[in-house]
Amino acid sequence: MVQVCLNGTRGSADGAMVPLTPEAMAESAARAVAAGATDVHVHPRTPCGRESLSPRVLAPTLEAIRARVSVPVGVTTGAWAEPDPAARLARVREWTVLPDHASVNWHEEGAEDVAATLIERGVGVEAGIWTGTDGVGRFLDSPLATRVSRVLAEVTDTSPDTAEESARALLAELGTAHGRPVLLHGEDGGAWPVLRLAGRLGLMTRVGLEDTLLLPDGQRALSNAQLVTQALLQYDGARRRHPDGTAHE
Repeated sequence: MVQVCLNGTRGSADGAMVPLTPEAMAESAARAVAAGATDVHVHPRTPCGRESLSPRVLAPTLEAIRARVSVPVGVTTGAWAEPDPAARLARVREWTVLPDHASVNWHEEGAEDVAATLIERGVGVEAGIWTGTDGVGRFLDSPLATRVSRVLAEVTDTSPDTAEESARALLAELGTAHGRPVLLHGEDGGAWPVLRLAGRLGLMTRVGLEDTLLLPDGQRALSNAQLVTQALLQYDGARRRHPDGTAHE
């Protein structure tokens, strides 16, 4: 599975190709799915471009994307969109249109309450486990660990020289991750090395303008669809040439 992450915290300063309106996100998602993406992750925005977990912002974004694609669509619950844990939890409880899944960063305050509420509401949880945080320990000790849909193993090391090493260290810390599937991905300079490692290990992965603005050759990406096309080539090539692990089911 290759998930497309449409926009993340990117804004208009990052280029016109970053989708910020529901219509632009839907168009970008449709093109990315046509290119081979099998899952969508999106950060809904207010009309002025600010990230928000408000149901009034979430609903039109999900409806617009679902009108164009038939694959699962997920959203963030990141603390940057709603810093106060109580307010973040209240927002999730207010959602009128539910995503198929939502990422919950396990190192953030209030993560387990948000995850528990999502599970109660029938929304799949991607447990975001970031390098450089205490998320691994918190997740492995969590009573919810066996109930999440998958682990989103996020490598925040952006160096192309060391990101793969950081990814391997994170996977070693996670161990069997309570038997949950793992989606491994990196950011910026680490995005492509980590994606190729995911291919070699047979893990799920993701790509999109949230994670990188550049193609593997360093050229500026023109769209999420272009990134997905290149990701599939890189992933499949790494899997064929250097299989050094077993697929995680």
